[in-house]
Amino acid sequence: MHRVFEKTNVALTSLLLVAIVGTANAGGPVDEKLIIDGELEMITRTAAPEGHPLDEVISGWHYRTPETRALEADSFQNPGMLGVELGEEYWNKVEGTEGKSCASCHNDAASSMVGVGASYPKWHAPTSRPINVELQINQCRVNNMGAEEYAFDKSGQKPLTAYIKHQSYGKPVKLDLEEGDMKAWWEKGKELYYKRTGQLNLSCASCHEKNNGKYIRADHLSQGNVNGFPTYRLKQAGLISTHNRFRGCIRDTRAEFPKAFSDELMALELYVTWRGTGLSVETPGVRQ
Repeated sequence: MHRVFEKTNVALTSLLLVAIVGTANAGGPVDEKLIIDGELEMITRTAAPEGHPLDEVISGWHYRTPETRALEADSFQNPGMLGVELGEEYWNKVEGTEGKSCASCHNDAASSMVGVGASYPKWHAPTSRPINVELQINQCRVNNMGAEEYAFDKSGQKPLTAYIKHQSYGKPVKLDLEEGDMKAWWEKGKELYYKRTGQLNLSCASCHEKNNGKYIRADHLSQGNVNGFPTYRLKQAGLISTHNRFRGCIRDTRAEFPKAFSDELMALELYVTWRGTGLSVETPGVRQ
């Protein structure tokens, strides 16, 4: 039985690699610039940070179809902006026993939240681990508003996260790996990035490092950078969070995926975010 499983595993992996390599010459990122509304030029290609396995980091925008790229370049047409607008409502929504909203403490997000989306995950000393924007929102809800935490991807979590990150629109991603024990978590995330899992025996690197620029079935593989998340996926007709996308990729390898905000996925988010250092925050990006 074990040998049958091994043969099946090898066969599935071989078929997938054929699907990728078979169209190796059909891909490659487009050589264009992303300029929002004809005014704000985004950094979508830049030199990789020291220690990066690639020479250049490239936004996933460059790997999408002309129609999808055009949607993101026009903020009026970008369907993800509806989520951002909804997030503003949650920013001003009073909840909890303290009778507060996000705005009660942070006032105008356009001023107070600038740079937040470009600098998370950050080290959180009370829990001795990195936290992302979603977890920071939950910390504020419990400690300052007397409200319940948002469940993963429920209620206002995605739109509020998108709204907060959108305040850093165009700002380059830059994490502080000198905080706390961030370097150890970075190493853990790197290990997970290259770890092969599931029946298909694939890692993040299998698609996004070794085969980026190529096609798998009808999808064009990008470098897998997360500078546009939460991002609007046309396939799912809605905003998709970073951990939702991670879990979807892991599921596609036919492996069991970890819980959202688990140590595994937080380490992976830290490492993958670092891989996109220097790219502009595009939230909400538009992807297929």
